[in-house]
Parts: sequence; structure tokens; C-alpha cells
Amino acid sequence: MAESWSFLDGFETNFRPLVVIELAKDTKKETLEWFTNRIVDKKANGGAQLLVKPLIMENKDENIYLVGASHLRLLLGAEAVGLVKECNDNSMRTFTYSSRKTFKDFADDNHSFLTMAECQYIIKHELENLRATDEKMIPGYPQAKLYPGKSIVRRLLTSGILVQIFPLHDREELKKLRHSWYGRVKVGYQPLDEIRCYFGETIALYFGFLEYFTFALIPMAVIGIPYYVFAWEDYDKYVMFATFNLLWSTVILEVWKRICAIMTYRWGTLLMKRQFEEPRPGFHGVLGINPVTGRKEPLYSSIKRQIRIYLVSLPFVCLCLYFSLYVMMIYFDLEQWALDYHEENGSNFSSLMLFVPSIVYAVVIEIMNRIYRCAAEFLTSWENHRLESSYQNHLILKVLVFNFLNCFASLFYIAFVLFDMKLLRQSLATLLITSQILNQFAESLLPYWLQKRHKKRMKKHTCSLKTDTDLSLVEQVSLEKEMGTYSGTFDDYLELFLQFGYVSLFSCVYPLAAVFAVLNNITEIYSDALKMCRVYKRPFAEPTANIGVWQLAFETMSVISVVTNCILIGMSPQVNALFPDSKMDLILTVALAE
Repeated sequence: MAESWSFLDGFETNFRPLVVIELAKDTKKETLEWFTNRIVDKKANGGAQLLVKPLIMENKDENIYLVGASHLRLLLGAEAVGLVKECNDNSMRTFTYSSRKTFKDFADDNHSFLTMAECQYIIKHELENLRATDEKMIPGYPQAKLYPGKSIVRRLLTSGILVQIFPLHDREELKKLRHSWYGRVKVGYQPLDEIRCYFGETIALYFGFLEYFTFALIPMAVIGIPYYVFAWEDYDKYVMFATFNLLWSTVILEVWKRICAIMTYRWGTLLMKRQFEEPRPGFHGVLGINPVTGRKEPLYSSIKRQIRIYLVSLPFVCLCLYFSLYVMMIYFDLEQWALDYHEENGSNFSSLMLFVPSIVYAVVIEIMNRIYRCAAEFLTSWENHRLESSYQNHLILKVLVFNFLNCFASLFYIAFVLFDMKLLRQSLATLLITSQILNQFAESLLPYWLQKRHKKRMKKHTCSLKTDTDLSLVEQVSLEKEMGTYSGTFDDYLELFLQFGYVSLFSCVYPLAAVFAVLNNITEIYSDALKMCRVYKRPFAEPTANIGVWQLAFETMSVISVVTNCILIGMSPQVNALFPDSKMDLILTVALAE
């Protein structure tokens, strides 16, 4: 491969902008020249050997650059990041430039061999691997220290010099994708391969899981409707539905593993080797030598991190869990007050008041979840994890534990302490429906409305531009750089996780839970698609082989669901009648069933 880089020295190409770099308005000229020179410099000299072009904006103070690469440079980059492509014999192999002719659809003049998302991922990889050689600091900023091996882009980000890096949308491809994805209401599968080509595997897998989960809910919904209609007031006739529920919650996750493996093998990420993980941008410590890589990088004592986790983060999480339980007891006091009020008055108004405590509690739960999420992000960042994967795992654990208790503690209390199936049905229905409405508004409708307002202002602003630069490109960059940044699939998976909990844990007493979940997910598919295409900047593609730690989270919820449904079955009058003399036999039978 080393020999291949020399071919790039005299290689000319038409410039195709793929990535936008925005630096701070007051960035010094020497810094701009140094950074752009490092981007275009040869690989042998420590550069990225990419193409850079400044974008002339109306505001002359803005420092915006467009980054692209030649076709040959992208092919060599594909080998460097280990992309897996399909060969002529239909096998999947890691791409190498020397054996490029053996790969399906490859031709020297076929610039679509690599998808635009893959090209942007390659450029991001090359920019992030721009490293300091003999520089001691960023030119013009003595306080921004550098050392050999330090990522230049990460230092620019932490120093506030680099504002953002984001991939450009391809407006023609986006228009086609919007039309096939959500442009018309239809009953059918999503264009997951097209989504993967445009947004990458991580986002395509999320939409694939959302689609699969929605279809998996349909049998529950189909069974739930007649079950709900014909056994509306008989809360004890849930044994058969609970039995189906516990089998369903286990089977669908095992089937998903198979479907996920099929998709990621076809996309080439199942066989893709994991890249060596660099320290996350927020990681700090004393400069030292990494014993694995031999490079200089910040080092931070794991003992100090453990002290922060167990002596600060853990007590804080426990305090938040206690507060959540305290709020739950206030909710039960309100429920009792509403019940007493209804018994005293017996009016239509008092009947409506019975639902008020549950609705208020559902809103409070959503508010607490969002406040706690901010606190959890701050704490996890303060713990100073070296790797992004470690940071994400600790954050997910904190959020899942609190969200589980906050959302489901009241349902467990009603089911196994109060033994009130009527109140359990009412609470489950109110919590599920209210949370779905709030999430749709907060995550889709509100951002879309704000983006529409911003787009109108920006169009008026850019219409007055007088420049030789392509106006459509200037307008596109102006619009996209002000769009919100997509924060990843965390919140989307969390919403599905909680929905899975509502359906799998207690839907046997409220069979319509699956029906509302299906309706919500259908609108979620369209609203999330709209959000990805119209509201947020285009995210960089991230190759992945599965849904990661969320698979374990869903499997854990499935185990809890099996235990919960078995206990509910054991509590039912029908099963209790089979063990009239010995409750111990009943308990042992339930344990054996689990």
C-alpha cells in the first residue's frame, strides 16, 4: 500500500465537496494556513493528502472550508479503515487496492463504488488521524499544547478553535431517499439499504430494529384487541395472555439477532475489524507514554476514576432513585385523594379527576427523566473515561437504572403490593399514552417547527448574496451549519426500551398496550425519518455490526418480563385454584416455570 500513495502526487481531479469544516471567526491567519496545509500535505510528511477549498460567505469573518478527496485517495482510505466489500464470487472481503479488480461493480471510472457515506467516513477518519509531529503548540495559540502523536483535530476542538466538522447532504440523493422513505404513506418495508448507503450502518440498524419491533408487536396487538373487548371488566382472565407475553418477549430478541447478522453481513460490517479506539476528546490527565501504542497521551489513574464512580456517582444515583420513589408515594396519595373525591361527588367531573393523578405523574416522570439525563451526562464526563465506548456504557447504565425505576416502580407496587389490577390497567394506559405523546412532541414536532422557522430566515438572508461562488452551495452550507446536531441513537433506543418494558411487563392486564405501541412506532418511523432528513445535520456514518449494549438491555428487560409474568400467572385465581392447600407448591411451580 505504501507504493500506492506515490501515485497521488500528480493526481488531478474535479473537486467534489464532501465535508465542511467551520473554524472560529477570530481564528488567526497563521493557524488557518498551518491547518489547511496539514490537510493537503502528503501522507509521507504527516498530512492527510486531501483536497481543501475555502467557501466564500457573505460574512467575511466566517472561516469555512470544504474538504474532498480524489477517487484514488478514497480507495486507499477504504483500505486503511478496513471497509468490507462484496467480491465477484459473492463473498465478503476486506477491500485492498491491489486486488480492487476482484470486487463487484469496481471500475476505475466508477465513482459510485464507494457510497457517499463511506467517502465521508474515510475523510473523517483521515482528519481525526492528523497528528502532531514536531509541533509543541498550535501556531498562534501558545496555550494549545501539542506533543508528538496528539490528534490535531481533537486539540482544535477542545481549544475552541474548531467549531464543527460535518458531512454535506447530497440534495439529489436525499430527495430520492425522502420520496422512497416517507414521501408517501404506504404499507411496506423501509428502504434500509438506501438508508445505510446515505446515513451509514448505525442509523440503518436503528430503523431496521424499529421496523422489526413494530412488526413483532402486531401479533400482540391482534390478540390484544379481542382479549380487551371480551374481557374488559374481568381483570383476572389474563393467564393465557401473560403466557403468550413471556414467550413473545424472549423469542423476538433471538429472531432479531439472526436478522441483524444477515443485514450486517450484507453490508460488510459483520466481518469488519474494530478500529483501535483513540482517547475521547474530553479525556484529560498527566502527559505520559501509553504502554500499548508507545505514543504520548494523557494518563489518568484508574483508582481516581473508581473513587469518583463509587464515592460520588453511585451515591448520587441512589439519591435520585430514592427521590423517584418519594415522588411515586406522592402520586399514590393523589390517587387516593381522587378516589375519595369521586366517592363523595359521583359526578362526570369527578370521574375525569380519577385520571388526573396518573397524567400528572406521567408528565413528572418525563421531566425527571430529562433532568436526570443531563446530570448523568455531567457525572459520566466528570468521571473522565478514556474511551468513548466506556463513557457510553457508564452513561447508558446510569440512565437505564433510573429510567427503569422511575417508569416502572409504580406499576410493580400496584401489582405486587396493592394487588389492584384495575388501578394497574389505568396507570399503565396513562403512562404509556402520555409518554408517547410527549416524546413525539419533544423529539419531532418541536424541532421540525423550529427548523422550518430558521430555514425561512436563512432563505431571506442568502437571497441577497452577491458572489461568484455557487449560490446553491453557499445557501446549502449556510442552512446546514445552523441545523441541530444529531446526538445519536441513544434517546431513540431508550424510548423503544421503555416501550418494550410497558408492553412485556404488564400488558396482560391492559392488552391494548401493544396496539398503542404499534400506532406510535408507525408515526415514529415517519417522524424520525423526517427528523434525519430535514431537521438535523447529516451525521457521519459509523460502521457497526449490531445494536451494541442495547441488545443486552433488551435481553435484561426480557428476563424481568419472564419473572413478572410468571408471578402474575401465579397470582391469578385460576392458577391459585389448582393449589388450594399448599402455597409452597405454587411458589415452586412458578419458580420452575421461570
